[in-house]
Amino acid sequence: MARPDGRRAADLRPVRIVRHFLKNTPASVLIEMGRTRVVCSAIAEDSVPPFLKGSKRGWVTAEYGMLPASTPTRKERDRMGRIDGRTQEIQRLIGRCLRAVTDMTKLGERTIRIDCDVLDADGGTRAAAITGAYVALADAVALLTRQGKAGGRVLRAAVAAVSVGMLGGKAVLDLSYVEDSAADVDMNIAMTSSGRFVEIQGTAEARPFDGGDLTVLLALAGRGVKRLLRVQKEALSKR
Repeated sequence: MARPDGRRAADLRPVRIVRHFLKNTPASVLIEMGRTRVVCSAIAEDSVPPFLKGSKRGWVTAEYGMLPASTPTRKERDRMGRIDGRTQEIQRLIGRCLRAVTDMTKLGERTIRIDCDVLDADGGTRAAAITGAYVALADAVALLTRQGKAGGRVLRAAVAAVSVGMLGGKAVLDLSYVEDSAADVDMNIAMTSSGRFVEIQGTAEARPFDGGDLTVLLALAGRGVKRLLRVQKEALSKR
């Protein structure tokens, strides 16, 4: 099938990860997936939430937001106490994905806070945020290790995410906004580098899907995540 941007069904959009993107925060990246662009940064703090005090365990948490001009029509800015349900859901998703690959006992009693800010939204912002946030987290952990504040293997695996969907009866990878808005089925899949699933979010927007569709979509997402993991690894191999 012909996709709006000319890609084949199993093609990712062009992906680029730029590390050390922000001057004041070394553990920061810009991730671009097609026309979706997200800045992800990670900052470590020498404190933990109250429920972890005295546990000798750390914590990883995330915040997500879309700039007002990131969409064609202005998006209302989230304010303290007025975070919409979608934002809360995505923040929790990013945090879960990163905690799934982090050994909290190796962090000590400190928190790594991840901020994901969408500059331009053209579909797949949560997947891009997870994929970029892992790279920022890896840089933050490396910095803590150099400072002697973390030891051992803090990150047990890498994690990345991608969207898949059924469009015109065909399984497609990495949906842009125009595809996502027309899809019969929309899914977001997060997986680790060991091939395990962290999150499977799937919704039938128009036509219910069956087990066969699900099997095809999960396999397609797995191939996409493998490619994203390679991009992450290549970015982290550079100084």
